[in-house]
Amino acid sequence: MDLFLSLAIGLLAGLFLSRPAKRLGLPAVTAYLVAGVLMGPHILGELARVPFFSFLEHLYFTSEANVEGLHVITEVALGFIAFSIGNEFRWSNLRQIGRQALVVGVVQAVVSTAVVDVALIALHFAFPDVLSLPAAIVLGAVAAATAPAATLMVVQQYKAKGKLTSFLLPIVALDDAVGLVLFAVSYGVADALRHGAVDLVSILVNPLLEIVGSLLLGLIMGYLFTFSERFFHSRTKRLSISVAFVLLTVGLSVVKIRMGAVTLSFSSLLSCMMLGTVFCNICDFSAELMDRLERWTAPLYVLFFVCSGAALNLRVFADWHVVLVGLAYVVFRTLGKYFGNRSSCRMMGCDPCVTNNLGIAMLPQGGVALGMAALAAAGLGEDGSFIKMITLFGVLIFELFSPALSKMALTRAGDIKPENRTSSRGRMDIPDPNHTK
Repeated sequence: MDLFLSLAIGLLAGLFLSRPAKRLGLPAVTAYLVAGVLMGPHILGELARVPFFSFLEHLYFTSEANVEGLHVITEVALGFIAFSIGNEFRWSNLRQIGRQALVVGVVQAVVSTAVVDVALIALHFAFPDVLSLPAAIVLGAVAAATAPAATLMVVQQYKAKGKLTSFLLPIVALDDAVGLVLFAVSYGVADALRHGAVDLVSILVNPLLEIVGSLLLGLIMGYLFTFSERFFHSRTKRLSISVAFVLLTVGLSVVKIRMGAVTLSFSSLLSCMMLGTVFCNICDFSAELMDRLERWTAPLYVLFFVCSGAALNLRVFADWHVVLVGLAYVVFRTLGKYFGNRSSCRMMGCDPCVTNNLGIAMLPQGGVALGMAALAAAGLGEDGSFIKMITLFGVLIFELFSPALSKMALTRAGDIKPENRTSSRGRMDIPDPNHTK
């Protein structure tokens, strides 16, 4: 079936599933993911093999190869998501929470990695034929990554605003940088265990170059973006040039420069976050433009999660080795995120509503973790393939269930207020019968 027709069906499926999800008190992002799973190669794709339902094979989402080919939607959507999160790094906010957010962001990631490492290394010694030591070490670093997409979607859907939201989004953004360093170190150690040689360039130089290079690229693009906006006064043209610069930054982030053993690569997430950060701090009309951009990108985000749901591999449940290690990964990553955030928030004297709820809101995991797993699969042989399977298992669980937990955490913190209206056609509020003019 035509790609555009399939995308339209996917978009409609996600939107209509969000209605029963709302009645169940679930975030819309969960409905979008479920829609993708149902339309993907492991549900409708399997059903299409039955002769009576063979017409379903013409749906674009029923083929694994087609779903992998939709990565352009994922890359573009993540670019806009990172740009929106960069908007949270306003100098006025950073002066209040900057030091706390930096310490908590680093400590919680390190604690999560350590907890998962200890648990999986213990599992390796208990079942050496099930889990190798290099795989256990790398999976600990993968556990540090938090998906910004699901978190941002929950915040935007419920218009969350308050102390936890102000703290949450910067820390989710910091996870990308910290996770890159932890993964690079863990990957280098795992590779050394397999080959008996330590490569300091891979462990230290390349990841630091990627972080610095990504931030520098975002900084340059941010200044060029703000300078270009001044030539246009029409809201429509300013919105168009905003879209152009996000796409341009995503496109430039794909470039890799190799100089012998040293490789300069870029993270589109970090680059677009810096793009948003620079823009929101030096452009006086950035708030208005970000609000308009949020409305424009809403359908793109729905498609992003539908495609993500279709890409979730349900076959990971067929291997008991994967299920055993996957469950351990999910349980101990959850414990690491919760207690890592809680302990670091207490150490920094954060507000109780942040201390008690931040760890619950930090559970989503997706694109960044899958990117790390793909690198491991490409360079660590059988260990890398197993790492990818466990990461897929974890992402499947966290993507489907953690958005509801994020909503719960934001509600408990008071950042999500009860809605006074039930639909866009309903009344904005209920008048007080005792009130008289």
